[in-house]
Amino acid sequence: MIDPHVHFRDWNQSEKETVAHGLAVAKACGFTHVFDMPNTDPPLTDRKTILKRFALAEGITGIEYHVWAGLTADPAQIEEVVEIYAELRPKVVGLKLFLGQSTGHMGVTEYAQQKLVLSVLRDLGYHGTVAVHAEKESCLHPEKYIPGRFETHSDARPPEAEIESVKDILRIADETGFPGTIHIAHISTAGAIDIVKQARRHRRVTMGVTPHHALFTREDAKDHDRYLKTNPPLRGESDRSAVFAALLDGTADWIESDHAPHTLAQKEAGASGIPGLTNMLLLIDALKAAGISDARLRALTYDTCAKLLLGQ
Repeated sequence: MIDPHVHFRDWNQSEKETVAHGLAVAKACGFTHVFDMPNTDPPLTDRKTILKRFALAEGITGIEYHVWAGLTADPAQIEEVVEIYAELRPKVVGLKLFLGQSTGHMGVTEYAQQKLVLSVLRDLGYHGTVAVHAEKESCLHPEKYIPGRFETHSDARPPEAEIESVKDILRIADETGFPGTIHIAHISTAGAIDIVKQARRHRRVTMGVTPHHALFTREDAKDHDRYLKTNPPLRGESDRSAVFAALLDGTADWIESDHAPHTLAQKEAGASGIPGLTNMLLLIDALKAAGISDARLRALTYDTCAKLLLGQ
């Protein structure tokens, strides 16, 4: 199995987790590959740091460690990560663009900046995948979050933030003639799923689904001790059911944990992120109970991702 979306910590965040610990847990869960996101501390936005990151996994056997390289709005930086992608692919599986701020503050939040990024990638001849965290800053309402009431995080980061961000990045991809694949990470709304379906008529777009968006709703977040606060947040039942249905009907391309651990004190202080490796197994059980075919389950847990990102 592949987990295409993890946030292992380490370095300046080693109190949360280390790469070695994350890989040990993933291996115990049955994963053969994990793809680490770039909003580490320091971030994976240059060649030197990416190579240092790989060194953390040296000597660990039985599981393959890969990373996404992070994108900024600096053309020189974009060129550097495109070069290391070409050099190290598939160890570097693709590029990650945060369209809104999340953990790590790597957001490229303005439309013009986002257009610049895809324009530079086009000019550099990048045909790989750009995974995006889609939340539009102008649609966020941080004043609606009530500390300690995690369900209100869903009001602070409403469905419109994801929907409008997905519209923006797909419009930009068309306007710039970006030749690669846009991957919508951790999709959480029926509206965004519909937009992806429409866009697939003329361009390559993939989507990933997390266990928490497929299994839980904002009502579950009312149980404080479950610490179900994440970006994008949990939605209502109609969105949750649409996300789960997308796994069964072939619309979603793969499942991804968005594994993102914090210390208990950090969660109490409002940190967003859910440890998700074992939740992937819960989702697999739920899909089996819903009657998913073996072929479809294999596509969600390995085949589609391996073909696109590993070239298998």
